[in-house]
Amino acid sequence: MNSVDLSVLNTLQAWQGGNLPVWLVTVVQTYGSSPRPAGSMFALRGDGVSAGSVSGGCIEDDLVQRARQGRLSSAACEIAAYGGTHEAATRFGLPCGGVMRLLIEPVNGAQWVQALLQRLAAHKRVRRSVSLASGVVELSDAGPADSLSFDGRQLVTVHGPHWRMLIIGAGETSQYLARMAQALDYEIFICDPREEMRASWNVSDTTLLDIMPDEAVEALQPDAATVIIALTHDPRLDDLALLEALKSPAFYVGALGSQANNARRRERLRQFDLTDLQIERLYGPVGLDIGSRTPPEIAVAILAQLIACRNRQVTATSLHETHTTLTIHQETCA
Repeated sequence: MNSVDLSVLNTLQAWQGGNLPVWLVTVVQTYGSSPRPAGSMFALRGDGVSAGSVSGGCIEDDLVQRARQGRLSSAACEIAAYGGTHEAATRFGLPCGGVMRLLIEPVNGAQWVQALLQRLAAHKRVRRSVSLASGVVELSDAGPADSLSFDGRQLVTVHGPHWRMLIIGAGETSQYLARMAQALDYEIFICDPREEMRASWNVSDTTLLDIMPDEAVEALQPDAATVIIALTHDPRLDDLALLEALKSPAFYVGALGSQANNARRRERLRQFDLTDLQIERLYGPVGLDIGSRTPPEIAVAILAQLIACRNRQVTATSLHETHTTLTIHQETCA
């Protein structure tokens, strides 16, 4: 979850129990060009103090003025529309023809704020639905297909990590990778059928799976926001995961090991029902070439490659061609 939205929620929580009315303003629909996308949030208090943004300026100023003048309901949700005409677009700083619809939602004493923050602190994805008629908010676990929606009667927003990472193997490198990845908006799943390895796992707010790696991939139902990385150095485990992962829509599939080991791995994968195109999706050796030697350095190299892929700053071909040095050391550092 991005830091701006988290700041809005933390601000709402800090204001609970005060004497002033509090609102959460959410962009629910946009038409044409708009300065902020649907889902953007803005916290507003009765004295005009605010956090977050729905437009970057003039709309916030109008909402602040309405709050100070007592022109916002503290008891019921309401919809506000901005833009649509040249005069309105000019007044509120919207691009010509742009229209924004906002839900203005009272949150005085709302217990859902704390409950949502607790789930987010545990790196969980949360589905929040609010009924415009009653103002009732419900929280539930968000699935891969859940996204923002608004039908005029109910608003659904999704909060929490936008990315999921399945790590095969509960070794030392995996622990460093999991901790660092949590800071980059990943929900972490660890799969290791070996009881002795699971017993040493100590990274909080992660999901530890004791099933076989191929079963873990199937259970996770990878989508385009899923990363799967095999780190056990045991082909009996890593290859099981890769066989399923490379056939899935997973955004990134990687495996630890040297160039030679990964060349042998690709030959093994060709013996199964994988196409050459699917096998070419494998980032093996995994990680960018930054001279990594230790488990935490290898974790940094892996995340650096993921960041590059996510930001599309480096092509897939160049990523595959630039980590020979790293993989020389990976044989002894997993």
